[in-house]
Amino acid sequence: MQDATKTAPVIEDRNAWKFGFTPQAEIWNGRFAMIGFIAAILTELFSNQGVLHFWGLM
Repeated sequence: MQDATKTAPVIEDRNAWKFGFTPQAEIWNGRFAMIGFIAAILTELFSNQGVLHFWGLM
């Protein structure tokens, strides 16, 4: 006989937007870091100068 109160496990959405030190926040942090890194590489490739020189910081 099966237990009638047994429910399915709750699965958290890995793409949910949550604040604080949660796995979801760390996933989003990693994604934004990858976007920033690619943007820096593309800036250097297309402008033939470093990111700091491009923004006039150096």
